[in-house]
Amino acid sequence: MEQNKEMTAQESLQLISESFNKSRKDILRNSAKYFVLWGALLTVTSLAIYLLWHLTGKPQWNFLWFVMPVIGYPLAALIGKHNKTIPQNEVSKMLGGVWSVFGAFAITLSAIAVSLVPMHVTLIIVIIMGLAECMSGVLLKNWPIIIAGFLLGVGGAVFAILVKSEAQLLVFTLGGVLLLVTGLIMKLQYK
Repeated sequence: MEQNKEMTAQESLQLISESFNKSRKDILRNSAKYFVLWGALLTVTSLAIYLLWHLTGKPQWNFLWFVMPVIGYPLAALIGKHNKTIPQNEVSKMLGGVWSVFGAFAITLSAIAVSLVPMHVTLIIVIIMGLAECMSGVLLKNWPIIIAGFLLGVGGAVFAILVKSEAQLLVFTLGGVLLLVTGLIMKLQYK
């Protein structure tokens, strides 16, 4: 008797779901180190700029923000060399897209604020950063990322409005700590 080698629709959906969940866990496992990296860089950079601005009274120290990607991207590439190869899928592509769009907005808006139109950059960047983190959590179905992104975006916006001058930079210190803690939680969850 010939066995039916075709999968039923339910078996196909279960296989797709299992593949998606495995891929999501692999992405989360690999992403944890990037959350830790960017969280540490954000924390150190924001504290350094805050202290330098506070001690000298010169807001020009904000130009150090542009050094962060110069240091971060090569470090991220170096870390990425040791990653287990994960096949690209729609989730990983969307995740990369979310953070690329965030980076493009943050750099462009900062450059515009410095050279063309003064604006409340801290408020804008903390909101879009929280949104990018929250969207990443939704794509990855990970509550710690969603909660950290929400806290950063909403809490950071309130903080940025209430706090004046260089002390606003401490909102990015909070953002860095949230990224760092989120990365550590992800490392523990997906060993």
